[in-house]
Amino acid sequence: MRKTLYIIGLSVFVFSCTSQQNAKKKQYIPRTPVVQPKTAVKTPGSEKPKPQITTEHGVEFFTTNISDLTKNDNSVSYGSIVSAKPVGYKVVKTYFPAIAQNFRQRYLILHYTALPDDKSITVLTQQGVSAHYLVNNTGDNEIYQLVDENKRAYHAGVSSWRSDKNLNDNSIGIEIVNAGFTADAEGKRTFMAFDDAQVKKVAALVKDIATRYNIPATNILAHSDIAPTRKQDPGPLFPWKKLYDEYQIGMWYDEAMKQNFYDFETSTDFQIKYNDPAFISNVQTQLQKFGYGLDMSGKWDDATKTTIEAFQYHFRPQNYDGIMDAETFSILQALLQKYPVK
Repeated sequence: MRKTLYIIGLSVFVFSCTSQQNAKKKQYIPRTPVVQPKTAVKTPGSEKPKPQITTEHGVEFFTTNISDLTKNDNSVSYGSIVSAKPVGYKVVKTYFPAIAQNFRQRYLILHYTALPDDKSITVLTQQGVSAHYLVNNTGDNEIYQLVDENKRAYHAGVSSWRSDKNLNDNSIGIEIVNAGFTADAEGKRTFMAFDDAQVKKVAALVKDIATRYNIPATNILAHSDIAPTRKQDPGPLFPWKKLYDEYQIGMWYDEAMKQNFYDFETSTDFQIKYNDPAFISNVQTQLQKFGYGLDMSGKWDDATKTTIEAFQYHFRPQNYDGIMDAETFSILQALLQKYPVK
């Protein structure tokens, strides 16, 4: 009996040890987790510091560009920052400004008032038309600002240039005091010259605005360019070439390039093709491509004639009869080559 109990006890001991060894072999050992590096979340403190917003008398300003001027983008503010004030909430500028932005001010449009100084002021400040600036002709060094540059002035009216329409929305208007023109019994116009001192004012003003808003040469225009069937200002005596030569303002053609086109046009009989509908359509296409709002009619209609006249006011002021002669056509082609539509 004692021997039997001994054998039973020994069996239980062996079974117990074996179970423990098996348990140790099967024991779960947790794996050490592999920690993936987290993408750093940018916080205001980890970003490159942005230029500061300045405050004067409780009004905020931001006057440093952080955008891409090559894309005509600009984050510079030339006035106070206008912000919402929602009731019960606070608008903060923790992430101001975004770099993806540009100016509303994409065009500069030049006009004449066709009125003397005092009447120009009255009309442009008290009636339903306006401009951002008025350049007087009183011989002083003052230029009158009439409208905030960040707001629309009512100077362009029904207008277009290339793909843009209603240019009040995206332009700055400059009115120049000038008597405009008189017309004789046959309707022939005689335009009034601009004073040299006044032209210097215009040049300084345009240069400043175009530089600040990165306005390209192709967007510095006459009222007659953007509304050729309605307007003549600032007329053929406004010195566009002088502004180009002396102040690098606006567009002008290269003489050698124009001469090459002229030599080609006059080497054939220009007059033979003049009334060919295909040639007329080509002229209308090129005027349209350059920027003028002109419908394709294939005819020398009134709209085409006044558009050619407006083009001549700007680029061929010695003769503004509205006829597309070889010289005018050569100037148009030279300008298209120099300022291609992008």
